[in-house]
Amino acid sequence: MKNYYKDSQAVIEELNNLLGKISSEEIDQYIRALLEADEVFFIGVGRVRLALEAAVKRLTHLDITCHMVGDLNEPPITKKDLLVVGSGSGESVIPLEIAKKAKSYNAKIVHLTSNSDSSIARLADHIVKFESPSKSDQSFTSIQPMTTVFEQGLLIFHDVLALRLMAEKNMTMDDLKDRHANLE
Repeated sequence: MKNYYKDSQAVIEELNNLLGKISSEEIDQYIRALLEADEVFFIGVGRVRLALEAAVKRLTHLDITCHMVGDLNEPPITKKDLLVVGSGSGESVIPLEIAKKAKSYNAKIVHLTSNSDSSIARLADHIVKFESPSKSDQSFTSIQPMTTVFEQGLLIFHDVLALRLMAEKNMTMDDLKDRHANLE
């Protein structure tokens, strides 16, 4: 159990370091893009997709209309919408092709990434950079396997952003509760 507590502290320190280095200007641009879009679409693969699905759920509670690309109820994207692309490397095939397609419809793109010089980054209107290991950049080290700290960072980042969005939209906890699923 001693190693568990030591590892827990190390993981928390990594996440604290990651979240503390995100540019406040990039956060502001992302928040503005979320609030200005008619609808927000999210794309990511693997564990990144799981983190983004949690963001979609929470942003929906905040009265932001969101969709995961590929879901059965996904509407068409338009120039009034935003595509949020999560990809640490910025080179993942499916997110890259979806970003190209969204650009063809003049949608805005925000790229959440560890690699601000990637193919997806070059398509993006805004980038939020997470200083963490990615498939294309191993200059950052982590005790966790592969890109885990990026994936965890996406989850916590959006939960922290929810607090700011609540304030921006003058929403209370009761407002969020009213927008929570009720068929559970």
